[in-house]
Amino acid sequence: MHILALETTERAASLAALDGSQVLLAKRLDPKRRSAQTLISGISELLQEVGWRPADIQLIGLTIGPGSFTGLRVGVTAAKTLAYATGAEVLGLNTLEVIAAQSSSDSAAVWAVLDAQRSQVYAARFGRDGDRLVQVRETKIEDIEAWLASVQPEVSVSGPILSVLADRLPPGTRVPIPEQWAPQAEHVGRIAFQHYMLGERQNLWQLVPHYYRQSAAEEKLAQRDSAPLNVSLPRA
Repeated sequence: MHILALETTERAASLAALDGSQVLLAKRLDPKRRSAQTLISGISELLQEVGWRPADIQLIGLTIGPGSFTGLRVGVTAAKTLAYATGAEVLGLNTLEVIAAQSSSDSAAVWAVLDAQRSQVYAARFGRDGDRLVQVRETKIEDIEAWLASVQPEVSVSGPILSVLADRLPPGTRVPIPEQWAPQAEHVGRIAFQHYMLGERQNLWQLVPHYYRQSAAEEKLAQRDSAPLNVSLPRA
């Protein structure tokens, strides 16, 4: 199965072409430029290098959140447009599942975390069922301090926010190598293939980013709409 994988939740997006679970080529896009500027040209270059036409793509796997609001929109829009044009199927994945799955740790439990800004994290916990990861705690937004207090020794923790949090983890916590912290497209492709082979399918038209919270602009608009009106009536 020819799979195109997209990962756009981080500033440095990545792409990969896979034949089933075998990675044919993986590319990192320029981190100095936004995904909106580099994604389409990057996909075109990737397909040329592996010798595929767009019509050869059978499945597009991508992360749909949590992550950067703009990056998620760019990735989902590109995947839906390409899938519509080529007839490929699409599978959207939880970003934290990808982070947990690409960790080389053999711990029975894995925490995956992303920066949610405002001194908070997106966090989900996964357990192992044989060779598969199973989500045992849904993705939530938590205050960093509260989340750190919930982490128990001997579990594995991974995610790009470890670049600033690693030294605050409890003693005994297992941490994979830094190269495994950020989600990568080749792992997106492998996990999408696993889900597909287990019978999972998604409707192209229902594929949307999962932000887990409103944007700052949406929150300000909601606050403005819910504020009481201060109307002064003219005096008689």
